Amino acid sequence: MPPGSRKVAITGVALADCGRVDDATPYALHAQAARRALTDAGLDRSLVDGLASAGTGTLAPVEIAEYLGLRPTWVDSTSVGGATWEVMAAHAADAIAAGHANAVLLVYGSTARADIRAGRRTGTLSFGARGPLQFEVPYGHTLIAKYAMAARRHMIEHGTTIEQLAQIAVQARANAALNPEAMFRDPITVDDVLSGPMIADPFTKLHCCIRSDGGAAVLLAAEEYVRDCRTAPVWVLGTGEYVSHVSMSEWPDFTVSPAAVSGRLAFERAGVRPDEIELAQIYDAFTYMTLVTLEDLGFCAKGEGGAFVEKGRLKVEGGDLPVNTDGGGLSAQHPGMRGLFLLVEAVRQLRGEAGARQVRRRPDGSEPRLAVASGTGGWFCSSGTVVLGR
Repeated sequence: MPPGSRKVAITGVALADCGRVDDATPYALHAQAARRALTDAGLDRSLVDGLASAGTGTLAPVEIAEYLGLRPTWVDSTSVGGATWEVMAAHAADAIAAGHANAVLLVYGSTARADIRAGRRTGTLSFGARGPLQFEVPYGHTLIAKYAMAARRHMIEHGTTIEQLAQIAVQARANAALNPEAMFRDPITVDDVLSGPMIADPFTKLHCCIRSDGGAAVLLAAEEYVRDCRTAPVWVLGTGEYVSHVSMSEWPDFTVSPAAVSGRLAFERAGVRPDEIELAQIYDAFTYMTLVTLEDLGFCAKGEGGAFVEKGRLKVEGGDLPVNTDGGGLSAQHPGMRGLFLLVEAVRQLRGEAGARQVRRRPDGSEPRLAVASGTGGWFCSSGTVVLGR
């Protein structure tokens, strides 16, 4: 088969234990997720010749490979925050298509919540004060403050309301109520969101993601391995990646996220239009991330995100475009760099394995055929978008 011509499928996905996990290390969660993903695929560990990992240890993919008993000939340690896993999926798909690898495992594990509980780290972990960050750190520019500033800019320029942003949290919780694995499932209202403690204006507590433990793994493989898999393949149709800035002063427009570029590239390469997508998994560390990413992926025009998210459009039950069908980072789980969880949920939905939260938008009631997963990293610094189909 000529180099670059192989199709690439996601053949296995899994979550490690998530939520409140006080008795495991990040390495153990990596191993648990990896074993479950390989079992899901029905492929032997010996076939895995590629590994992508970030966020753990000094030499992330080397340490994780050793812990998992793998000796990969292709590795990726790209670390661009929450978008890491969509970017890694793009790199892995390219490597498999080119014949540089046959089966690549993306794996992540974190005890972010348990570490704070045990006093191993604090809740205000710093990104450091070297390089460009030195010009912002003295002014108390926290990560959440940067997202809050961007949200406020969108509200000023486009009339987006705090009630519209709150609707995103409410609908995420409604989806989480259908997910037995979600950390928070009790219904919430717009008033609940608005009346919560202020974290960074305009964000109250429920505008912000939860903090959990957990892990996930995704196995990508060349098309010739699909016939040996236990599950139906979900094909990688197109990918895009983009980095925009790290200094807020270098961000041209606070109302435009890097998904505007990564999404356009992914849809063009997949030969798919946004209006053909049947569900979306979007990084949601804060409610504004969901809103602006919906705009930038082309699901609505710039400035219309507020109106778009009203009236239950993002819900599994009755929504025009179900978004974050597992409850997302706002309600299901958020153990740090959550982008890998987006891919897991998108695949489960396309395979019809999502249980009570299964999306069925097609006229005949069958499972959806097209989904998009879009991760955002840093403070809108990076984006990776992956279009998936079955």
